[in-house]
Amino acid sequence: MKTFVAALATSVFALSANAMPTEKAPIVLVHGAFENDQVWGQVAAKLRKDGYQVVAVDLPGRPGNPMAPDKVSLDLYRDAVVKTIGSVKRPAVVVGHSFGGIVISAAAEQAPKKIKTLVYLAAYLPQDGDSLVSLAQRDPDAKIGPHLQIQKDKGIASIEYSARADLFANGGPEDLRKAIPDLILDEPLAPLATPVKLTAANFGKVDKAYIHTAMDQVISPAFQAKMVAATPVRVEYALPTGHTPFLTDPDGLADAIERAAQ
Repeated sequence: MKTFVAALATSVFALSANAMPTEKAPIVLVHGAFENDQVWGQVAAKLRKDGYQVVAVDLPGRPGNPMAPDKVSLDLYRDAVVKTIGSVKRPAVVVGHSFGGIVISAAAEQAPKKIKTLVYLAAYLPQDGDSLVSLAQRDPDAKIGPHLQIQKDKGIASIEYSARADLFANGGPEDLRKAIPDLILDEPLAPLATPVKLTAANFGKVDKAYIHTAMDQVISPAFQAKMVAATPVRVEYALPTGHTPFLTDPDGLADAIERAAQ
């Protein structure tokens, strides 16, 4: 009888252990150029509803994290992400949008063991020595170039106001297209031209996923595919949106992030 009870107890314990849900990795969201952390509002709410701890990083030089443009650097961006992933208890799923792909790559080089997965969302997926400027120059199908305005005296880059809706909200509802031009921010210049330093020993060993945006006008779908071919990722997803799916398809984006986080 004792043997039977012991065996039954062992079986029940094993079943209970197997039934226990696996703790979900925290998710860190990193915005791109001309944006701040508020772009993640709807996606973050959906992820939290689904049981994830979510932290959205506000990079230096934004209204919520003010700094003079000439004081802002790619290293500061990287350090803001490293500090955030250092504040959560488990290795994080780190999502980078657009230029945020370069920022999260730099963070992975600095702290690879703190990252479970890098998720590139309509993002630059760099190799060692790449910068936003160098990558953008290799994307002939992108539509943003003629509308990029450089103000060297102020140390900022901006997007021509009249082009913002078509670039960032193509395929979106009319109310979003009307609102988005006033949501686009000026961007400090220096980080955009700074090459990122990456190694196979650190960045190269971090798990990666890519979420493509099929209607993108800022980073063309063809160039997104080209970057993934040069730096393979574990898994890819595609959304039928333009460059800002967190505004035009937040539920679809949240679902893709959750699948990448598995």
